[in-house]
Amino acid sequence: MTKNAIETPTLAPERRPAAPALRTLVVDDEQLARSRLRTLLADCRSPAALVSGEAEHGAEALRLLDSQPFDLVLLDVHMPGIDGVELARVLRGRADPLAVVFVTAHANHAVTAFELDAVDYLTKPVRAERLQQALAKAERHLKERRAEQADAPVESLLIQDRGRAERIPLTEVVYFKSELKYITVRTATRTLIMDGTLGELEERYPDRFVRAHRNALVARSAIRSLDRYDDGEDVEGWAVKLAGVPEVIVVSRRMLTAVREALKAAS
Repeated sequence: MTKNAIETPTLAPERRPAAPALRTLVVDDEQLARSRLRTLLADCRSPAALVSGEAEHGAEALRLLDSQPFDLVLLDVHMPGIDGVELARVLRGRADPLAVVFVTAHANHAVTAFELDAVDYLTKPVRAERLQQALAKAERHLKERRAEQADAPVESLLIQDRGRAERIPLTEVVYFKSELKYITVRTATRTLIMDGTLGELEERYPDRFVRAHRNALVARSAIRSLDRYDDGEDVEGWAVKLAGVPEVIVVSRRMLTAVREALKAAS
């Protein structure tokens, strides 16, 4: 290099921040199958996947999905209790974006899987390259769903709480319950109070909530099961279990048919 030459600095290539790993739930009744998927996922890079939970059957999977956020469910078909097809039907009705990929030894359920909005269908033994392709499809699916939700207007309730106004998205409400002059608004994490009547809410949001009792409306999307209960005083009846909350809501005889139909529609 001559004395008067100007040295041009070498610029390092710009690095884009890595996309966050897909939070993944592996659902399979065989421990070895879950272990193999975990090993394969550990080597996936674009996108990456983080196994945040494992379940042996559908009921356990639902409990995990109600307790923490996931992006992706890798789902076997044949399992005891709630099988993979039934679980996929339930997941299709959830408000939060979720990608479902079937991973099974049986190829004859592919048509049903795609009818249930599965993003891919893998047959065992799963190849690493094929799994990486499924993760890429899941990532695209999630981006599209989230973009759609961002463009859609969010319905919400305006609640006056201790002198300030707060908007609560309707998608977060698990149930409304009439308490004397007020209505309790229950989400998975909070309990708030608002003015109004259940009749007004029922009339305004018939597609979102169903009457369970004269003093309660429950979110259709939150219904998980309808079970017999005993209040400890030799009084038997029915109660509905809801996603995200430990308490159950008593169902009156008059409302039993409507709640059953809501549960059937959700599944």
